[in-house]
Amino acid sequence: MYAPRVIFSMLGALAVFAVATYWLSGSLTGTAIKTAICAVLLQTGYFGGILYLVWKEARSRTIRPAVKREEAEKLPVRPFNGSEPFNR
Repeated sequence: MYAPRVIFSMLGALAVFAVATYWLSGSLTGTAIKTAICAVLLQTGYFGGILYLVWKEARSRTIRPAVKREEAEKLPVRPFNGSEPFNR
């Protein structure tokens, strides 16, 4: 989960949500309130996703035996193909 990409995606989703809500309701105040609630829900989901990833990694480190961990550290690592944090 690359943080800047998530933030820009969230802002884009909020903008589309705000435009659609305003178009359907015609109320600027209602749109602002609903968009703020949507932003809180999105951030809560992102935070929950990060907590899940951290929990999953911590769990995998405690379950794996030390021998397998040492073998995994010896695996060759290929360089990244781009400026993104993950290979495509």
